Amino acid sequence: MVLPAPAAVRPIRVLIVDDSAFMRRAIERLLAQQPGIAVVGSACNGFEAVQRTLELRPDVITMDVEMPRLDGLGAVREIMQSLPTPIVMLSTRTTEGAETTLHALDAGAVDFIAKPGPLSEDLAGLGDRLSEAIRVASHARLRRRHPAPPQPLRANTLRPPALPHGLPAARVIIIGASTGGPPALAEVITHLPAGLAAAVLIVQHMPASFTAALARRLDALSLLAVSEASEGDLASPGRVLVAPGGFHMVVGNDRRVHLNESPSVHGVRPSVDVTLDSVTAVYGPNAAAVILTGMGRDGAEAAARLAEAGGHVFIQDEATCLIYGMPRVTKELTRRAVQAPLDQIAGLLARAFPERTTPQ
Repeated sequence: MVLPAPAAVRPIRVLIVDDSAFMRRAIERLLAQQPGIAVVGSACNGFEAVQRTLELRPDVITMDVEMPRLDGLGAVREIMQSLPTPIVMLSTRTTEGAETTLHALDAGAVDFIAKPGPLSEDLAGLGDRLSEAIRVASHARLRRRHPAPPQPLRANTLRPPALPHGLPAARVIIIGASTGGPPALAEVITHLPAGLAAAVLIVQHMPASFTAALARRLDALSLLAVSEASEGDLASPGRVLVAPGGFHMVVGNDRRVHLNESPSVHGVRPSVDVTLDSVTAVYGPNAAAVILTGMGRDGAEAAARLAEAGGHVFIQDEATCLIYGMPRVTKELTRRAVQAPLDQIAGLLARAFPERTTPQ
């Protein structure tokens, strides 16, 4: 008996968008070395990217940020309205590049890669990082109409007077996210009450220059004060600290944040597991973990340990996740985890940690 040959696995079809002919060729050469990925075309600006997307219907698009005629952000918006397609941004590490990339993620882009210069030694390593992002993006759940990002709340007029960061928080919330995380974080943080009776620690997988931009963006949108964490910052009620890219963030018995460059965990630094284990040791049942969209399992094991210690565990449900990886593993490991749509998580946290009384 002759068995039929196994069906060939269809490669991921990629469209490359970059205004630099050198970078288009370089990216195509790098991706040609990656199994299971096929480059089907290229475009030199956002306007052409939209046209080529409609013609070629690629599985994933790599998108430069700064381009003539129509930039990467504009192209993302057009593509997500006409033919939703997973998009991986290639962004410079500049402040402006980081800010634009966050806007692109809000508009529907799945992920981003920090773009090295054309003569950078990092260019050779771009192929592995980009191919991994492409493979993850190919599994993303997209919707034709992406929700509009929340409008700035003008914290200087609507945010209540800030309390001095001199009192340590008796309770703490840790929010972990990876791919798809920035828009999900904005949804949660912007709906937390100004009088939240807990400190909030965010661990988002992204490079350093981008975590600073993320903190600034969340601060502009939130009634809570948000900043990138610095060594020795106090975890205090109503304060939100974002782990800086490249550093693990832990909380000591002094209730202060400490940063270190210990080896990566699950291939990432900062790691949700590292932060969450430190919080469980200090706060025990007075802590809550929130695991949002992302590939992999970072945070899942530590969330299970927090649940065993009596803490709360909330996970984003599959229907609202861009990538249902970290939440899925957390659900498998933690029987007491509460799964909910993204727009309900802030309410669950507010009920778990009722508002404190804000001094007048």
